Amino acid sequence: MTDMDPLVPVLAGLVVDIVWFLESCEDDEVDPDSAVKMMECVGWVLLQLPPDQRSRFLRVLADMAEAEPDPGRREVLSSFPFACGLVEEQGA
Repeated sequence: MTDMDPLVPVLAGLVVDIVWFLESCEDDEVDPDSAVKMMECVGWVLLQLPPDQRSRFLRVLADMAEAEPDPGRREVLSSFPFACGLVEEQGA
């Protein structure tokens, strides 16, 4: 991982975990329409990042996925950029 503020990976992980929660929760936990709206909002905000910041965010996610011991969370971290529309192809 590059030398950066230690808060960056923590916040990136929280964004991924919140979207993961919204995507995987049951209808009786969170209203599905509200969950979709929030996930779309997160994706939109991330797409508004300047290219250098978006690249940095993607590097942080890749570093986190590589270091993640839990296979389920590693998959979520790896697929997050594609799922949110930050990259055109999964694994890119």
